[in-house]
Amino acid sequence: MMDDRDWALFKQMLKRKTEIDLDLYKEPQMKRRIGNLVNRGHFDSYTGYFQHVSQDKDEFASFIEYLTINVSEFFRTPEKFGKLETDVIPDLLKRSPRLNIWSAGCSIGAEPYSLAIILKEMTPGVKHRILATDLDVEILAKAKRGIYTDNEIKSMSHERLAKYFDRVDGGKYAVKPEIKQCIEFERHNLLKDPFESGFDLILCRNVVIYFTEQAKDQLYANFFKALKPGGILFVGATEAILNFRTLGYTSFQPFFYQKPLDAK
Repeated sequence: MMDDRDWALFKQMLKRKTEIDLDLYKEPQMKRRIGNLVNRGHFDSYTGYFQHVSQDKDEFASFIEYLTINVSEFFRTPEKFGKLETDVIPDLLKRSPRLNIWSAGCSIGAEPYSLAIILKEMTPGVKHRILATDLDVEILAKAKRGIYTDNEIKSMSHERLAKYFDRVDGGKYAVKPEIKQCIEFERHNLLKDPFESGFDLILCRNVVIYFTEQAKDQLYANFFKALKPGGILFVGATEAILNFRTLGYTSFQPFFYQKPLDAK
């Protein structure tokens, strides 16, 4: 039976196995999302579905990927990446010639690799740090491989595609080693694990869609602490932070929030 008790037990089982705490996610949306899988597989309960997928490593990995919504592409929302390149990064470079950047919830790696390309062109010869983290270990493995489909590189210019990618079997594109070596990939749970500090720029885009408002506020407060004074948080195009002033930020531009220079 897909009742409240079954849902509560499913959440316990998931948290014990993966450290994903669904109490920090919007319940109606997550129930609907997981319920689709339960119904599609003709199971009569959330726990029955979980017990089934837990028995197969590949099937369970697909479930976690579906649950954590790993959809991404290079230079996603190109006009915002344009602002990052023309306005945000130049402002940060005035204070820090070597940037410390975190791509939080990096998914398949398109975002941190896009950053690496931008920085290589803007500051040739300078070694910045780009930390890329995600909850899903299978997706991190894909990110490390750095092989992408046409759809995932559709916003890439022909010039950049030719310069930073090699064509590989199956008509896919592989990120060249000079870009791959710019990224540090690590597993990290944004809702549980401690944060580093001292970042010039944090990107967390299209990650918080199913988080509760309380979880979002805590996450943005933690990002604020992790930023240097003057550092910037870059969020997704549907994720404007309406209470940014309450959290201590100022608005640098739409969807870019800055930690004031005099903040501690």
